[in-house]
Amino acid sequence: MSDTVRDIDFLDLPVFVKGKVRDVYDLGDKLLIVVTDRISAFDVVFDETIPDKGKVLNSIAAFWFEFTKDVIGNHVISTDPADYPGISEEAADKLKGRSMLVRKIEMLPAECIVRGYLEGSALKEYKAEGTINGIKMPEGLRQADKLPQPLFSPSTKASEGHDINITFEQLCDIVGERTASDLREKSLALYEKACAYSLSKGIILADTKFEFGMADGEIIVADEIFTPDSSRFWELSEYEPGRAQKSFDKQYLREWLETLDWDKTYPAPKLPDEIIAKTADKYRQAYRIITGRELE
Repeated sequence: MSDTVRDIDFLDLPVFVKGKVRDVYDLGDKLLIVVTDRISAFDVVFDETIPDKGKVLNSIAAFWFEFTKDVIGNHVISTDPADYPGISEEAADKLKGRSMLVRKIEMLPAECIVRGYLEGSALKEYKAEGTINGIKMPEGLRQADKLPQPLFSPSTKASEGHDINITFEQLCDIVGERTASDLREKSLALYEKACAYSLSKGIILADTKFEFGMADGEIIVADEIFTPDSSRFWELSEYEPGRAQKSFDKQYLREWLETLDWDKTYPAPKLPDEIIAKTADKYRQAYRIITGRELE
């Protein structure tokens, strides 16, 4: 296995925020985002790391930010550590492939989710109520069925615990009607462009989530975009509605965890080498298929 990075102990920079997977550093009007190889499931971070996971997530996000910049601007300044201010040569080498320098912007307090297929929390709500985010859906839909049209379904952005799905009207109350309409329009446009590209590569983009912010009075997309941690990617050749699909993310890990007698609270169970290796392979495979390149 390749070397992994769990903790960023080689940077002497002020911490802006430390997430489950990403560590973000404050560089004044810029931020340095570093993607570790940590993995979380059910909101619990594991002691073990997944080789190359950070590089995969960062590199896929960089690919999609570039691919979608005609739809909406983004916060990326550079993914080359040589461009980062105040970084030693040794640190730059460790940051290569797993970091990006971005503009510091005012983030909007909502997650913007687009669903093209029936899965996850949408499936649970549909089974119980026949709706998704309060919107009535046709009867008789099965798990993983394609929805009549892509659905914009925002949620709150929780600093701890789970996000809560909200209606479009509730989003209007939070950010204002015009901003909410812009978020819906941009989210759907991003999804449709990425969905068409993914299908050409033999992948279904089932659903995804975005985070947006304001820069110079304009809405731009930030954080991550169309990564296996923020999106469900399914194999088109294996697609069969009515069951769970084969995916390019940590679903393999989640399914293994469901077989355990674990209450999904800290501490997390120890991950066997086989689970780590197969999860890493899923991430690398996603990178190869999406970008058409091998991970450096």
